[in-house]
Amino acid sequence: MIDPDTQASNWADDEDDDAEEMPLSLRLSIADTLTLGNATCGFMAVYFTTTGILIPHLQGSQETGMARHSAATAVILMLLAAIFDLCDGLVARKLRSSPMGAELDNLSDLISFGLAPAYFVLVYGMVADDAHQRVSAVAAIVVLLAVVLRLARFSCVTLKDGMFQGMPSPFGALTVVSIVLLELPFIPTLLAIIGTAWLMVSRVEYPKPRGVLAVAMLGWIVAAMGMLAAWAFDAPGGQVLLQMGCALQIVMAATIPLFATARRVNTFRDNRRENREARAAQLP
Repeated sequence: MIDPDTQASNWADDEDDDAEEMPLSLRLSIADTLTLGNATCGFMAVYFTTTGILIPHLQGSQETGMARHSAATAVILMLLAAIFDLCDGLVARKLRSSPMGAELDNLSDLISFGLAPAYFVLVYGMVADDAHQRVSAVAAIVVLLAVVLRLARFSCVTLKDGMFQGMPSPFGALTVVSIVLLELPFIPTLLAIIGTAWLMVSRVEYPKPRGVLAVAMLGWIVAAMGMLAAWAFDAPGGQVLLQMGCALQIVMAATIPLFATARRVNTFRDNRRENREARAAQLP
């Protein structure tokens, strides 16, 4: 026979243990707070793309200024999400990170650098004069799935320190929206978007943004925000600044894989030469 007092005491002890364990697993670190800021920016980018571009288009509004402001705001929010993503990694390395940190980071990146740019492409296909809505929808799905696969592989594959495999999702998202904002003809735009998605799931190695590279990336993001603001408020030369910024982003996205491929080819050649020399030294 079970003593009711003993059973009640055991339940109380279990509840005390749960109360002691749960706060540790649910407590957010400073890095986690920055990660949640990343997710918030991604969601608000979707909001501004919907309310400022898609809905006015469906209602037949001809106010291009409002669409320009909303597009710039959406992209600036994605840039701000990239800053949060950059900073949360730096803070996590300097300070402690909660057990939820890695999962929160992947989920937030999926919103800001998967859903938001894919939705931007989808809306582009609905509002642009020379675009095809269904084809743009397929391109948007390709972008979203590329980011999903990119993040899943990042969680499962261990690489050498200091390198990413495949284009990082923030860099890929900014490249995708740059391609759209550059307002190229539909077919080149579509091919460039699909090419960017392929780079995100490729095996091309990209350096992690640390030290000087992190500072350079932060400076580039801030400069891009300034270009977008100048374009949004129709400042003198704002359109030219936007085109220059988008073109530079696309050039960087295309150049880094070329350098990475050249480095791998040189490494392969060096290894072959060393192997030949080693075999020649072993011959009598």
